[in-house]
Amino acid sequence: MPKPEQPAAQGSGPQLDRRYYIDVVRPRLGPAPLMAAVQADLPQFSPSLLAGFERTRGEAGALQAGDEFHIKILGPWNGSVRVTEVGTTFFELVTLEGHPEAGRIRFEVHALDGRADALRFEIHSVARSRDGLVAFAYDTIGGGKVMQQATWVEFCQRVAQASGGQALGPVTIETTRHAADGTAEYTVSHA
Repeated sequence: MPKPEQPAAQGSGPQLDRRYYIDVVRPRLGPAPLMAAVQADLPQFSPSLLAGFERTRGEAGALQAGDEFHIKILGPWNGSVRVTEVGTTFFELVTLEGHPEAGRIRFEVHALDGRADALRFEIHSVARSRDGLVAFAYDTIGGGKVMQQATWVEFCQRVAQASGGQALGPVTIETTRHAADGTAEYTVSHA
């Protein structure tokens, strides 16, 4: 029986709206063929030492809604995700019960500012920690945050390399932290 989804509303602590993206010029693969390559072999784009993806539901090859992956995350952070949407230039995952985060993450590639010779690959997550203990470890100790950032930065770099183009700069990380009191804090960094 499939595990239930774990939406952000069920989580604990601040909601983090985070975008990781990399811009590429002169890619050999356009948005749709590049995303097809990512969807065909999702595990090869994630650094397996930090976050190893293993398909537990669905058939190898192209992603389909309902496919599931167990992610072996460095440390005590293992969890599972389900594919909820798949298109020619995107796909979305939702965390399942027991994952250290509660929320969704979307992977997308599109033309950069309407340019035919450039594209942007982006990972956009909206999530909260699963519970207070995970929130403490993620925010206060910081280990989860460092590993998560390293994983998605490497993922972006691998997709840029697979495109056959030249990265226009480092991976950009934008974070909006929504506190319980309604305030929001925005930060941007590069890796």
